[in-house]
Amino acid sequence: MTYPTPSALPLVTPLVTSPPIHRDPQLHRLWAVGMLMSLIRWLEILAFAVFTYDQTKSALWVASLMMLRLLPLSLFGLAIGALASHMSRRWLLIVTHAGLLATSLLLLVVSAFGAIEVWHLAVGSFINGIVWAGDMPLRRALMGDLAGHGRMVQAMSLDAVASNACRLVGPMLGGLLLALGGLPLVLLCTTLLYLPVLAALGGLVDPPPTEAAAAKATIRDVLLRGLRAARESRPLKATLWITVLFNLFGWPVLSMIPVIGRDQLQLDAQGVGLLASLDGIGSLLGALTLTSIARRLRHGPVYLGAVLLFLVLQIGFAWSHQVLLTGVILFVIGIAQAGFSVMQPTLVYNNAPADRRLEVMGLMTMCIGVGPLGFLAIGWLAQHLGAPTAALICAVIGLVAVALTWPLCRACFETPSAAELQQNPVCSR
Repeated sequence: MTYPTPSALPLVTPLVTSPPIHRDPQLHRLWAVGMLMSLIRWLEILAFAVFTYDQTKSALWVASLMMLRLLPLSLFGLAIGALASHMSRRWLLIVTHAGLLATSLLLLVVSAFGAIEVWHLAVGSFINGIVWAGDMPLRRALMGDLAGHGRMVQAMSLDAVASNACRLVGPMLGGLLLALGGLPLVLLCTTLLYLPVLAALGGLVDPPPTEAAAAKATIRDVLLRGLRAARESRPLKATLWITVLFNLFGWPVLSMIPVIGRDQLQLDAQGVGLLASLDGIGSLLGALTLTSIARRLRHGPVYLGAVLLFLVLQIGFAWSHQVLLTGVILFVIGIAQAGFSVMQPTLVYNNAPADRRLEVMGLMTMCIGVGPLGFLAIGWLAQHLGAPTAALICAVIGLVAVALTWPLCRACFETPSAAELQQNPVCSR
């Protein structure tokens, strides 16, 4: 079976008469979907983790749930990127999120009858991860097409603001709902939240094609285009490599917050939820700051600096035995994570060749998808050595890995700022 190549498909460029970025109704819908899905995701992550740890007393099981949520990113990221290049992204988003609604409803029924078990949550996490794998090549790539190079950082910053606002609320709400009504109340809330998500997706409009698709290529050919683009660009290669390092040795530490909160800080479910929300507060403030100043910043140094700051703070998180100090560390970790999450898709989009962006975004999703290995490793270490020691070991390995591959990592510095891109669009291939 053959499909049109991405080069035969349109490259959507925003019209000069497009409304300001904060008034674009299509971007509003994409931001709303990202915001609500972030709320659902972090609500589930906290509630599922606390429920699982209370049932099993196993840090490995807690990390495994997050691992299963990330595993589809590596399994399906490239495939979804290829699929998005020749199918309606709007319909793919609608179908996948309708599947999440059905999954959440089924889990709600099972939990209402008191039959919910950890393996049910594991299956639900994996299905949620499949849809998450499509966020980069579907929703965010569409956002990039609508925003264009000059407004890309601003669009991604506003998306991060919306997502982190709900990421802030999600853990607190998850802990509160879990304390008030248990898992059934949590699942009732997530099921209802999928309804406005589908309403927002239903109002999206696919960018109209400007020319008929003529050339044909197999899916294998389409996927290889993304790999070839990464090999040809040093900044793009560096961005993807740093993504791998962060998702192996940095981000997995956040799955240990419920374990450290319960065992080391002696917090209840609501206290763990409040603690887990502090990095969300930092991410929200960091994203808000980047919205106003990112155009004047060089994306690469912010991106790599955010990862290094995260790993250094991770050491402090592992050592802290005080609730206040741990909260401050998580708050600053959130600021660092905002720099990473805003600059990552921006760097990939701006450094990818125009006719291969969807495939490269799918490739980045696959790089994010190495995270399950990191979650499995930190879960195994926490099970045998304790969560604080596991966090410390992962941070040290991450810093050493950056040092050993510094010539590659610093290649992301070659990316121009947003202002330079707007003045000279040729800077981005």
